[in-house]
Amino acid sequence: MSNFPFDIVLFDLDGTLVDSARDLAPAVNHALGVLGRDPVTESATRGMIGGGTDMMLTRALEATGGQVEEAEYRKLSQALLDYYWANIAENTVPYPGCLGALDVLAARGCKLAVVTNKAEKPARQLLDALDMTGRFAAIYGGDTLGRERAKPLPDMLHAAIEDCGGGRAVMIGDSTYDVRAGKAAGLPVVTCRYGYHDVPVDELGGDAMIDHFDELVSVLESL
Repeated sequence: MSNFPFDIVLFDLDGTLVDSARDLAPAVNHALGVLGRDPVTESATRGMIGGGTDMMLTRALEATGGQVEEAEYRKLSQALLDYYWANIAENTVPYPGCLGALDVLAARGCKLAVVTNKAEKPARQLLDALDMTGRFAAIYGGDTLGRERAKPLPDMLHAAIEDCGGGRAVMIGDSTYDVRAGKAAGLPVVTCRYGYHDVPVDELGGDAMIDHFDELVSVLESL
Protein backbone atom coordinates (compact mmCIF):
# COMPACT_ATOMS: atom_id res chain seq x y z
CA MET A 1 0.00 0.00 0.00
CA SER A 2 2.92 2.35 0.59
CA ASN A 3 3.78 2.37 -3.13
CA PHE A 4 0.60 4.20 -4.12
CA PRO A 5 1.79 7.23 -6.11
CA PHE A 6 -0.13 9.91 -4.17
CA ASP A 7 -0.31 10.89 -0.52
CA ILE A 8 -3.12 13.40 -1.00
CA VAL A 9 -6.09 13.49 -3.37
CA LEU A 10 -7.87 16.83 -3.81
CA PHE A 11 -11.43 16.89 -5.12
CA ASP A 12 -13.69 19.53 -6.53
CA LEU A 13 -17.24 19.13 -5.17
CA ASP A 14 -20.06 20.02 -7.59
CA GLY A 15 -19.87 17.92 -10.73
CA THR A 16 -16.97 15.87 -9.39
CA LEU A 17 -17.99 14.23 -6.11
CA VAL A 18 -21.71 14.99 -6.20
CA ASP A 19 -24.43 15.63 -8.77
CA SER A 20 -25.67 18.86 -7.21
CA ALA A 21 -27.25 20.38 -10.33
CA ARG A 22 -30.38 18.53 -9.23
CA ASP A 23 -30.73 21.12 -6.44
CA LEU A 24 -28.82 24.05 -7.94
CA ALA A 25 -31.11 24.26 -10.98
CA PRO A 26 -34.27 24.83 -8.89
CA ALA A 27 -32.41 27.46 -6.85
CA VAL A 28 -31.33 29.32 -9.99
CA ASN A 29 -34.87 29.20 -11.33
CA HIS A 30 -36.25 30.44 -8.04
CA ALA A 31 -34.03 33.53 -8.38
CA LEU A 32 -35.02 34.01 -12.01
CA GLY A 33 -38.66 33.72 -10.96
CA VAL A 34 -38.21 36.59 -8.51
CA LEU A 35 -37.24 38.68 -11.55
CA GLY A 36 -40.14 37.33 -13.60
CA ARG A 37 -37.90 35.52 -16.07
CA ASP A 38 -38.41 32.13 -17.64
CA PRO A 39 -36.56 29.19 -16.06
CA VAL A 40 -33.46 27.54 -17.50
CA THR A 41 -33.21 23.80 -17.91
CA GLU A 42 -31.23 21.62 -15.55
CA SER A 43 -29.05 20.69 -18.53
CA ALA A 44 -28.26 24.36 -19.14
CA THR A 45 -27.53 24.88 -15.45
CA ARG A 46 -24.89 22.16 -15.56
CA GLY A 47 -22.86 24.36 -17.91
CA MET A 48 -23.16 27.35 -15.56
CA ILE A 49 -21.63 25.68 -12.49
CA GLY A 50 -17.95 25.94 -11.62
CA GLY A 51 -17.09 29.49 -10.67
CA GLY A 52 -19.25 29.75 -7.57
CA THR A 53 -22.78 31.04 -7.01
CA ASP A 54 -22.15 34.52 -8.41
CA MET A 55 -20.76 33.13 -11.66
CA MET A 56 -23.69 30.70 -11.95
CA LEU A 57 -26.26 33.45 -11.43
CA THR A 58 -24.45 35.76 -13.83
CA ARG A 59 -24.52 33.10 -16.55
CA ALA A 60 -28.22 32.41 -15.91
CA LEU A 61 -29.05 36.10 -16.21
CA GLU A 62 -27.06 36.39 -19.43
CA ALA A 63 -28.98 33.41 -20.83
CA THR A 64 -32.38 34.86 -19.98
CA GLY A 65 -32.21 38.50 -21.00
CA GLY A 66 -29.07 40.07 -19.62
CA GLN A 67 -27.62 41.49 -16.44
CA VAL A 68 -29.42 43.65 -13.88
CA GLU A 69 -28.44 46.55 -11.66
CA GLU A 70 -26.20 45.77 -8.68
CA ALA A 71 -28.93 46.19 -6.04
CA GLU A 72 -31.25 43.85 -7.93
CA TYR A 73 -28.43 41.38 -8.45
CA ARG A 74 -27.71 41.24 -4.70
CA LYS A 75 -31.41 40.60 -4.04
CA LEU A 76 -31.47 37.76 -6.56
CA SER A 77 -28.24 36.29 -5.24
CA GLN A 78 -29.63 36.18 -1.71
CA ALA A 79 -32.88 34.64 -2.96
CA LEU A 80 -30.89 31.93 -4.74
CA LEU A 81 -28.78 31.20 -1.67
CA ASP A 82 -31.73 31.14 0.73
CA TYR A 83 -33.62 28.70 -1.48
CA TYR A 84 -30.57 26.52 -2.07
CA TRP A 85 -29.56 26.31 1.58
CA ALA A 86 -33.12 25.29 2.50
CA ASN A 87 -33.09 22.52 -0.11
CA ILE A 88 -29.40 21.70 -0.39
CA ALA A 89 -29.64 17.91 -0.37
CA GLU A 90 -33.19 17.22 -1.51
CA ASN A 91 -32.00 15.53 -4.70
CA THR A 92 -28.19 15.77 -4.67
CA VAL A 93 -26.32 12.46 -4.48
CA PRO A 94 -22.71 11.31 -4.76
CA TYR A 95 -21.87 10.08 -8.23
CA PRO A 96 -22.00 6.30 -8.75
CA GLY A 97 -18.86 4.68 -7.35
CA CYS A 98 -17.77 7.83 -5.51
CA LEU A 99 -17.96 6.54 -1.94
CA GLY A 100 -16.35 3.25 -2.85
CA ALA A 101 -13.45 5.03 -4.55
CA LEU A 102 -12.96 7.28 -1.52
CA ASP A 103 -12.85 4.20 0.70
CA VAL A 104 -10.21 2.55 -1.48
CA LEU A 105 -8.06 5.69 -1.51
CA ALA A 106 -8.30 5.98 2.27
CA ALA A 107 -7.31 2.32 2.57
CA ARG A 108 -4.27 3.06 0.41
CA GLY A 109 -3.22 5.67 2.97
CA CYS A 110 -4.31 8.78 1.06
CA LYS A 111 -5.49 11.93 2.81
CA LEU A 112 -8.54 13.36 1.03
CA ALA A 113 -9.58 17.00 0.73
CA VAL A 114 -12.30 19.09 -0.89
CA VAL A 115 -11.31 22.28 -2.73
CA THR A 116 -14.42 23.89 -4.22
CA ASN A 117 -15.45 27.32 -5.43
CA LYS A 118 -18.73 26.79 -3.61
CA ALA A 119 -18.74 28.87 -0.42
CA GLU A 120 -17.45 26.89 2.56
CA LYS A 121 -20.67 27.05 4.61
CA PRO A 122 -22.95 25.41 2.00
CA ALA A 123 -20.15 23.02 1.00
CA ARG A 124 -19.92 21.75 4.56
CA GLN A 125 -23.71 21.76 4.90
CA LEU A 126 -24.01 19.58 1.80
CA LEU A 127 -21.25 17.19 2.84
CA ASP A 128 -22.84 16.92 6.30
CA ALA A 129 -26.25 16.15 4.79
CA LEU A 130 -24.70 13.40 2.64
CA ASP A 131 -22.70 12.04 5.61
CA MET A 132 -19.43 12.63 3.75
CA THR A 133 -17.67 15.26 5.88
CA GLY A 134 -15.70 12.79 7.97
CA ARG A 135 -13.98 11.40 4.88
CA PHE A 136 -11.99 14.60 4.32
CA ALA A 137 -8.98 15.92 6.22
CA ALA A 138 -9.54 19.42 4.82
CA ILE A 139 -12.47 21.29 3.26
CA TYR A 140 -11.86 24.59 1.49
CA GLY A 141 -14.60 26.70 -0.06
CA GLY A 142 -14.23 29.52 -2.53
CA ASP A 143 -14.51 32.08 0.26
CA THR A 144 -12.35 30.32 2.87
CA LEU A 145 -9.23 32.27 1.92
CA GLY A 146 -11.18 35.12 0.28
CA ARG A 147 -12.90 35.10 -3.11
CA GLU A 148 -9.85 36.68 -4.71
CA ARG A 149 -7.92 33.48 -3.92
CA ALA A 150 -10.43 30.94 -5.24
CA LYS A 151 -9.77 28.64 -8.21
CA PRO A 152 -8.30 28.98 -10.80
CA LEU A 153 -5.63 30.29 -8.42
CA PRO A 154 -3.78 27.50 -6.58
CA ASP A 155 -4.02 29.01 -3.09
CA MET A 156 -6.65 26.71 -1.59
CA LEU A 157 -4.94 23.68 -3.09
CA HIS A 158 -1.67 24.62 -1.42
CA ALA A 159 -3.48 25.24 1.88
CA ALA A 160 -5.30 21.90 1.75
CA ILE A 161 -2.07 20.04 0.99
CA GLU A 162 -0.44 21.68 3.98
CA ASP A 163 -3.41 20.75 6.19
CA CYS A 164 -3.04 17.16 5.02
CA GLY A 165 0.60 17.07 6.10
CA GLY A 166 2.24 17.57 2.72
CA GLY A 167 3.31 15.03 0.15
CA ARG A 168 2.59 14.22 -3.47
CA ALA A 169 -0.90 15.38 -4.42
CA VAL A 170 -3.28 15.16 -7.37
CA MET A 171 -6.32 17.24 -8.32
CA ILE A 172 -9.62 15.71 -9.45
CA GLY A 173 -12.15 18.03 -11.12
CA ASP A 174 -14.56 18.67 -13.95
CA SER A 175 -13.89 22.24 -15.15
CA THR A 176 -11.13 24.51 -16.40
CA TYR A 177 -11.11 26.13 -12.96
CA ASP A 178 -9.90 22.80 -11.55
CA VAL A 179 -7.40 22.16 -14.32
CA ARG A 180 -5.92 25.65 -14.16
CA ALA A 181 -5.70 25.58 -10.37
CA GLY A 182 -4.09 22.15 -10.40
CA LYS A 183 -1.55 23.13 -13.02
CA ALA A 184 -0.78 26.37 -11.18
CA ALA A 185 -0.14 24.30 -8.07
CA GLY A 186 2.19 22.00 -10.01
CA LEU A 187 -0.12 18.99 -9.70
CA PRO A 188 -1.31 16.37 -12.17
CA VAL A 189 -5.04 16.74 -12.88
CA VAL A 190 -7.64 14.07 -13.57
CA THR A 191 -10.87 15.33 -15.16
CA CYS A 192 -14.34 13.79 -15.11
CA ARG A 193 -16.22 13.26 -18.35
CA TYR A 194 -19.50 13.07 -16.44
CA GLY A 195 -19.18 16.48 -14.71
CA TYR A 196 -20.22 20.09 -15.34
CA HIS A 197 -17.99 21.44 -18.07
CA ASP A 198 -17.41 25.10 -18.90
CA VAL A 199 -15.74 24.08 -22.18
CA PRO A 200 -16.20 21.00 -24.39
CA VAL A 201 -15.05 18.02 -22.35
CA ASP A 202 -12.15 17.15 -24.65
CA GLU A 203 -10.76 20.67 -24.23
CA LEU A 204 -10.42 20.56 -20.44
CA GLY A 205 -6.72 19.83 -20.69
CA GLY A 206 -6.08 17.50 -17.77
CA ASP A 207 -3.50 14.74 -17.64
CA ALA A 208 -6.09 11.94 -17.64
CA MET A 209 -9.87 11.57 -17.71
CA ILE A 210 -12.32 9.17 -16.09
CA ASP A 211 -15.83 8.24 -17.22
CA HIS A 212 -16.75 6.68 -13.88
CA PHE A 213 -15.39 6.66 -10.34
CA ASP A 214 -14.60 2.97 -10.68
CA GLU A 215 -11.71 4.00 -12.95
CA LEU A 216 -10.15 6.53 -10.58
CA VAL A 217 -7.77 4.38 -8.53
CA SER A 218 -6.29 2.62 -11.56
CA VAL A 219 -5.90 5.92 -13.41
CA LEU A 220 -4.06 7.42 -10.43
CA GLU A 221 -1.79 4.39 -10.31
CA SER A 222 -0.90 5.02 -13.97
CA LEU A 223 0.12 8.67 -13.54
